[in-house]
Amino acid sequence: MKAAEQDLQLVPGSYRDRSSRVARLGQRIIRILDASALQEWQFLSCTDYWRDSVAAGRFVGTAFADVPVAAPWVAALEHERLPLISWPWEWSWSMLREAALLHLHLLDEALSAGLILTDATPLNTQFRGVCPVHIDIGSVVRRPPGQVWEAYRQFCQQWLYPLCLQSWKRVDFQPWIRGCSEGISAEQFFGLLSLRDWFRRGALSHVLLPRLISRRPQYGRFSGTATDDGFGSNLIRHNVQGLQRLISSLRWSPVESQWSNYSSDTPHAILDRPPKSEFVDRVCSSLRAAVTWDIGCNNGVYSRIAAEHGLVVAMDADHLTVDRLFLSLQQESRYRDRITPLVMNPADPSPALGWRCTERPSLETRSSPDLVLCLAVLHHLVIGSNLLLDDVIDWLHSLQADVVIEWVDRSDPMIEQMLRYRRDVFRDYGREQFVRSVQERFEILRQEVLPSGTRELFWLRPCR
Repeated sequence: MKAAEQDLQLVPGSYRDRSSRVARLGQRIIRILDASALQEWQFLSCTDYWRDSVAAGRFVGTAFADVPVAAPWVAALEHERLPLISWPWEWSWSMLREAALLHLHLLDEALSAGLILTDATPLNTQFRGVCPVHIDIGSVVRRPPGQVWEAYRQFCQQWLYPLCLQSWKRVDFQPWIRGCSEGISAEQFFGLLSLRDWFRRGALSHVLLPRLISRRPQYGRFSGTATDDGFGSNLIRHNVQGLQRLISSLRWSPVESQWSNYSSDTPHAILDRPPKSEFVDRVCSSLRAAVTWDIGCNNGVYSRIAAEHGLVVAMDADHLTVDRLFLSLQQESRYRDRITPLVMNPADPSPALGWRCTERPSLETRSSPDLVLCLAVLHHLVIGSNLLLDDVIDWLHSLQADVVIEWVDRSDPMIEQMLRYRRDVFRDYGREQFVRSVQERFEILRQEVLPSGTRELFWLRPCR
């Protein structure tokens, strides 16, 4: 079925590639190509490199599309539609590391096939569940003789330095790359390192040397050809393979976080888990939601229940908890493609970012849930993050999805602990206020008091 070109909605973040643009056509993902991009695609699509990478799930599925285009565009491709678009500042450390290794693997294999990846931004990678996949087909082109790896500095700033920051200094990388789309510069990272860090593998070659080069007046210029400057294909491959070994050797060894053992350590969690799981399973079996958000997912017990019926975005503000969930899901073939974990704090979510705040939209623009699990979260938002209870309920209603929410009474040990050293100003946090706020916006389909006696589950459906 043909469609008029004016029906194509260009994706704001794809404007940086002048030879191809990504657009939406209803639920379809279309890439429009100019003549030069079409030639590159025709070459790439006939290579064993492309066929093998697609078969292994490393590239997003792509084929020619019967979509009319006008000059300067000459052809269109259709990409497989991924269930979720996420940003690197929402990933855990192991997710960023896994995606970096995929990028280097694709680049290494591309060089052997006479190709090169022109970009090295993590934004070219997405996750299908917990499996990284490269989505920017336009960045894979034939490598002219003497072509340098122009994206090396970008790779260091947006992949290597964030990974090393967390591995070497135990500083979360997400605020850094969320705060600056260009990543961490060599100059900035240099200033963060101590004397001990200079003895670490890769510090001199990938931090100090790029910093010194960047200070040269002729930075970014090469005399003669790139081969004359020592940037032949073999040298690029040597650099890429060295980065592969370096990143593979990195480890993040955090101390235990506040929530990393929550589900296994707390008495009420142990007591309430069986009936809570049964309640969630009953809702999921009845609703069969295509997309579920599990807010405050912790170790993913309830995410796995929801994943029996659809796709799950598992969110938690605790970085270590999300990282452990990601690593465990990698070993579970049943859920590997169904659950995508994200480091996400609903009280401080990823905002719309980029040029005119349209390049990287917020999560609510990228994903539309049919079911929201909000288990043992409400009191953290109201008391922990000082949000208004009525505002939180209103936000949940704005999602226009069924909600399973857990009410935690003030007599619960967790709330008593939270208020132990704080002035209690939370007059709006009470069951009566909660029920009233809920009933103004939702229909209560089911409710159940859990065995702990201080917690209660509600299945809510929004009033349209």
